[in-house]
Amino acid sequence: MKKLFLSVIAIFFLKSSFSQYDPSKISKNAVKLYDQAMERVQEENFISATGLLQKAIETDKNYVDAYLVLADVYGVLRNYKSSIQYFEKAFALDSVYTISDKLSYSKQLAATGEFEKALSAINELLAKKPPKNSTSLGLIVKRKKTYEFAVEQAKNYPDKKYVFAPQNLGHNINSSLLEYLPSSSIIDSGLIFTRRVSSGNEDFFYSKKEKEGWGVAQKMEGNINTPQSEAAQTMSADGEWIIYSANGRTDSYGNYDLYMAQRTPEGWTDTYHFNGRINSDQWESQPSLSADRKDLYFASRRPGGYGGIDIYVCHLQPNGYYSDPENLGPGVNTPGDDQCPFIHADNQTLYFTSNYWPGYGENDLFFVRKQSKGQWSKPVNLGYPINTVNDEGTLFIAADGKTAYYASDRTDSNGGLDIYTFELPEHIRPLKTLWVKGTVRDKKTNKELASTVQLIDLTTKEIMSDIQTGPDGSYFITLPVGKDYVFNVSQKGYLFYSDNFLMAGRSPDSTYEKNISLHPIETNASIVLKNIFFAINKFELKPGSQVELDKLVQLLNENPSLKIEISGHTDNVGKPADNLLLSNNRAKAVVTYLISKNIAASRLSSKGYGETKPVGDNKTEEGRAANRRTEMKVTGQ
Repeated sequence: MKKLFLSVIAIFFLKSSFSQYDPSKISKNAVKLYDQAMERVQEENFISATGLLQKAIETDKNYVDAYLVLADVYGVLRNYKSSIQYFEKAFALDSVYTISDKLSYSKQLAATGEFEKALSAINELLAKKPPKNSTSLGLIVKRKKTYEFAVEQAKNYPDKKYVFAPQNLGHNINSSLLEYLPSSSIIDSGLIFTRRVSSGNEDFFYSKKEKEGWGVAQKMEGNINTPQSEAAQTMSADGEWIIYSANGRTDSYGNYDLYMAQRTPEGWTDTYHFNGRINSDQWESQPSLSADRKDLYFASRRPGGYGGIDIYVCHLQPNGYYSDPENLGPGVNTPGDDQCPFIHADNQTLYFTSNYWPGYGENDLFFVRKQSKGQWSKPVNLGYPINTVNDEGTLFIAADGKTAYYASDRTDSNGGLDIYTFELPEHIRPLKTLWVKGTVRDKKTNKELASTVQLIDLTTKEIMSDIQTGPDGSYFITLPVGKDYVFNVSQKGYLFYSDNFLMAGRSPDSTYEKNISLHPIETNASIVLKNIFFAINKFELKPGSQVELDKLVQLLNENPSLKIEISGHTDNVGKPADNLLLSNNRAKAVVTYLISKNIAASRLSSKGYGETKPVGDNKTEEGRAANRRTEMKVTGQ
């Protein structure tokens, strides 16, 4: 606040002498009150200063300087409407003397979204009294560009009815101390955040969402909190990991480093200090872990980047360790500071802050989306009123894609930074994300089975997630709504499991639990190929079948002595003879595809069973859908 007000004092000495206002003619009593107010300003006692300035104006209604300082003090207090009101009263008294104050006035207008008026004020200043100092002129021109950007953005804003109404999370989470950097897992309804418990110590706190609201926040259990600072945490989607930054530890490489803790019965236990390839002697912080744990994003001041602070990513390797950091490149990072990365659970939308890309203030919030070949889209400014003339910080968005959390020192805060929630406008939302979890077991022994779980875009055939289950066979995979997916689970020596999640054009609210049994490869073992698709009463394979067919090709290539039968089945709608012919032709179509991929015909056979082997009730649509299927059976090894 002091820095803000020092600019007011500097402008005071730039007043023009060619004006009708004469400070020497102001009442001595009013000047005395004004001087007392300026003492309060130096002490940063702004509330007391406003009272004294009000009295000075009441004593002498022509006291232009009192109006101007009062306007600036209200600006510091973020009472923007009052600030604008007193600036305009001063301008009405003397438009020449007050011309330099058009810059501060424009900021107050911009803070309320009056960007066109703010731009007009800056243009008037530049036309009538541009500063000779190049630094001051550069500041004004920069401000002019931000207003021009804001005016243009407002013209193209998609949701004119959107209302930005952040809600304070209340006293059970927020206190008189500073609370910030909220985050959560997908499966946990609670919220983790950082609280500054003293000038040199930050700790993690947790609050659980209850029916009547948020529970009282408690310090997180375990040894994760220390007398030093722990902050900027990211939790894995399944709620089992926390990656965070810490400062002042004896094993530090220098400044803030990245660490990992795991959930245990005793609480959160530190398990890993990231090595010197990821941590450096510079500042590493603000980690964000992708839902599939494959990508770890963070911000760093290490040399060799594009600016002061850049965003980096590390990729999980087969050995269980993360790769060397990769700079996200000039499509995201700039000569300025780019930081506070947050990768949403959809694994495609990355939010971050930047003080370089065109925006409204010093640090604005942006997002980019991952494209089909892994590159990032052009950054999109989140727009006003989420971005303002003030600095914006970290943002966390829940799996539903619309509920956002952030920290702010709004006028209703309990003391400094508090945590708020608000609803994102639709055009800047990530994909709503559900999840699938379960355990993979051996079908014969029922023992947990380590395996590979893949989620594949049915249209593009792009692998969206590719994870290894834990030793206990457990898996957790996110499911962004809006696309159709093939779901595959496989392990060498076993027949793969396939399923699908058809979510294009609909937005279900349910999550999924699928406990899967993989059948060892042996004669007569069989599986249903759930992602083989045909049009009604047709036997030409649909393009969406290719993902499943290629998985079958992979199985046959990995087991070169394996022989299989492809069988076709129908429901009982139509004539039995027609159904038999249709099922036979569909089975042949699959075999033909396999042969086209260099699988020997001698290893393949096909047969149509028509409606003779139902697995569901033909009296229901659900049962008939189950009966329309393609199966694969092992006939020899």
